Amino acid sequence: MPGTLLLDSEGLSKLYRKDRTAVALVQAASEEGVRVATSAMTTLEADYDRIHPARITWVLSRVDVHDVTKEIADRAAVLLRTHHLHGHKYAIDAALAAIARHAPQPVTLLTSDTEDLTLLCGPSVEVVKV
Repeated sequence: MPGTLLLDSEGLSKLYRKDRTAVALVQAASEEGVRVATSAMTTLEADYDRIHPARITWVLSRVDVHDVTKEIADRAAVLLRTHHLHGHKYAIDAALAAIARHAPQPVTLLTSDTEDLTLLCGPSVEVVKV
């Protein structure tokens, strides 16, 4: 597989809401054989207000949803300690960054929070604002 496209909560929310840019990016990635993924925690964080549950189910059926295992949590904790961050504000982003750092390369992460995720993901992950 030629890489991974990861979605943070804003990327996933835009996909739920049929945002043209997000849909086009995900469709292009899928057509190129790029794995589209997110974390299980991100699915909880994404804005699904006023989104029909069937739409959420359909979108998530086309996205590889990574479990946040103890191993991922441990990696995320190391990232938080390394960058002197803590608390719920950073926890889900750190878990997504831990997944991004070990995903098939090249990795692109769609986010509204480029500053924190660029810091947590490091130089091996391209962080793109949505």
